[in-house]
Parts: sequence; C-alpha cells; structure tokens
Amino acid sequence: MNKMFRKAIRAVCHSYSPTTFLVGGTVRLQNRQLNIHEYQGTELLARHGVRVPLGIACQTLEQINAAALKLRSDDGDVVLKSQILAGGRGLGQFKNGLHGGVHIVPSGEAQELGKKMLGQLLVTKQTGAAGKPVNTVLVAQKLNLINEMYFAILLDRASAGPMVIACSEGGTSIEDLAETHPDKIIRMKIDVETGLLESQARDLADRLEVNGSISDAVAQLKALYDVFISSDCTMLEINPLAETAEGMLIAADAKLNFDDNAEYRQKSLFALRDHAQEDPREVTAGKFDLNYIGLDGNIGCMVNGAGLAMATMDIISLHGAAPANFLDVGGNASEQQVVEAFKILTADTKVKALLVNIFGGIMKCDVIANGIVSAAKQVGLQVPLVVRLEGTNVEEGKKILEKSGMDIIAANDLDDAAKKAVAALS
Repeated sequence: MNKMFRKAIRAVCHSYSPTTFLVGGTVRLQNRQLNIHEYQGTELLARHGVRVPLGIACQTLEQINAAALKLRSDDGDVVLKSQILAGGRGLGQFKNGLHGGVHIVPSGEAQELGKKMLGQLLVTKQTGAAGKPVNTVLVAQKLNLINEMYFAILLDRASAGPMVIACSEGGTSIEDLAETHPDKIIRMKIDVETGLLESQARDLADRLEVNGSISDAVAQLKALYDVFISSDCTMLEINPLAETAEGMLIAADAKLNFDDNAEYRQKSLFALRDHAQEDPREVTAGKFDLNYIGLDGNIGCMVNGAGLAMATMDIISLHGAAPANFLDVGGNASEQQVVEAFKILTADTKVKALLVNIFGGIMKCDVIANGIVSAAKQVGLQVPLVVRLEGTNVEEGKKILEKSGMDIIAANDLDDAAKKAVAALS
C-alpha cells in the first residue's frame, strides 16, 4: 500500500484519537463528528455533576485581565489555555514565535501574554503547518494535583457498545505509554443496557489507584458515563483525571466528540460548532451534502462513491502525481451539487487539473454531464478537465459533453483518465 493511499485512508476514516489506537487497529468508515472546545466541554461536564476546574473563556484582553484577577491562586498564578480544536497545545508553537499554547503565569502578566495568544495561529502536531486560529483563551484556576490518571470512554465496534480505557498514569501521551507499558492500560467493556455498574466503577477506582474517597470517585466516574450516553458522545477523554490535595477527583482537561447522526436531538450542542476551526471548503461542502477532505496534491478529483474515490486517488499517485482532495458527490447528486463541487475544487489554488470519474448506477451520467458543463461555464474553468463516464445513460452523457463546445478531455477508463490528468499537468 503506497504512501498516498495510506494518507487517503486516514483522511476518509475516523480522526484517530489515542483511544482508537488503544482499542486496536480496526479501521472504521468515516462518520463526521462534532468537536467542541475545552471550555465548552467543561461546561457540559459541570452540568452533569462532574467536578471541573474553575475557568472563564475570554475573547478580549480586558476579559483575560479580569478573569486572571478573579481566578488567581494563593500564590497569584493562573493558567492560560489556547482554545483550538486540536491536541498537542502545550507543545505547540505560535507563528509569532511564542512557544506553547498553555501557560502558568502570574495574574499580573496574563494580559500581556494574552496579546501573544489571542488572534494568533497555533501550530501543533495535529493542526498541520497552517495551524489553527486562537479566538478564545481559557483562563483557569491553577490546581494542586497530586495524582494524575487517564480516563476515556469510546464506542467499541467489536463489543457493539461503550468501552472504558483508563490508566493510573495520566497527564502525558497515552499512545507512548501504551507502546512501552501495555500492561498498564485498563480496558473495560460496558453493557449499554445496564450502563456503568457500581461494581465496575469501584473496580476502576481501585485500579486507577485513587487515594481519596472511593464513593466520591465512583460518583464522578458514573457522572462521566452519564455525559457520554446522554450527549451521544463518540468519545469522552479526560487527561488528566486527577486528584487534588484534598483527595477529590477532578476532570482537569477534557476532549469530547459527538455523533453527527444525533444532531436532531442534540441541537444545543451542535449550535456550539466552531466553523472557524474547520477547513472552509469542508464547511461549504457539508452545506450541500458533499463529502470533501482537502489533501496536498494538485489534481482535483470529483467521484461518486468512497471506494471509487479511493481507487481514483491511488491510481493518480501510481502515475506520478497526487490528488488535491477527496470529494465524493454520492450516489444521487443533483446538477446543483455538481456545480457546487466544481466551485470548491477550483477555489483551491493548488489544483492544476481536474479529474471527474463517475460510474453511474443510481447516479445518471447525463445528469452529471449537464452539471459538469454548467459548472465549467459558471466558474470559468482555467485548468484542464478530464472526464470518465460509465454506467447509466453514459451515451447521453458523452453526447452532452461533446456538444458543449468546451475543451473537455474524454477518457475511456480509470487508468486512461489518470494518465491524461497527470499528462495535463505538464
């Protein structure tokens, strides 16, 4: 399997979290998932009785200063945490040179540090080179943590239900710990019908080596499970789940993902979606029910069906080029959707050629052809266009393209289409 194909698989499958890695290597088909910011997740946890640090989300320097004065600890310090939808913030790098997206500072210096964080781009191992904009800084209370653990719940396909992943050592990279000390990772399947039982919660508290009140720990673990179920989470990750000096469990940092299929009953949660953290092309594609993921190549692809899209991307790579995207118009796209797909593809300045590969089953080739012609005229196409049509109404589709008067390169099959698209680059 070549490098580009592996990259495409990663693109169209779940965004891998540490918990996905820990459950096993099963590749899952993509379900678009809602991600929310840490401060939003903290508010959700608190509403369900989960103990969380005090914090105030700030969008201005004045708010940062006021929050720092209110939340400063006995020694005068507060924590400033960049809010982006990506992990690795602590080791990230701002494009203005500031190192780290999480800082402990004296309250009097919070506003000055905030100047270097708000409105800036933070690059982490998960953002890519472009980074993510920091439009909110969470000013949080500094805690005296004496015991840090890892706790997560996710959906496990093998058992068709929730699974707890936990470890008595938290606050660090769980992936690295799983590789070096796999015996330390706790895995517990939960029966979705009965939920997290009292006995299971007590067993978890014991194996996590909780030093404080076991009954309190049980209550906190059960509250976390309640959040997972009632909010339609696909993942709930607390790292660290920690004990304070007073022996109380607290969710010191949280990451939550939610199933997009539950949007109809989780409207308040989905209203939190931060489109500024997403690729604007993917946001636009979502509005028209198109499945789009941007990649790094220069041949734009429009295909119907995820499998055919993967094959198209792979064969482009085989012939020495690279796809600029994954774009699946689905099996029943309208002419308008095809037009919108073209607009998204041609808005990418890296795209130097377009390849349309359609196998018509439910999708009719004449509908696609009309959409291609209409789209090419609307966007004023400036790059070579290669089209391969096959299936339902294919002859009608080919005639529409031939009579369009446009410079469209016809291809006989997938291999021919890929060769012609690569050749069009030169």
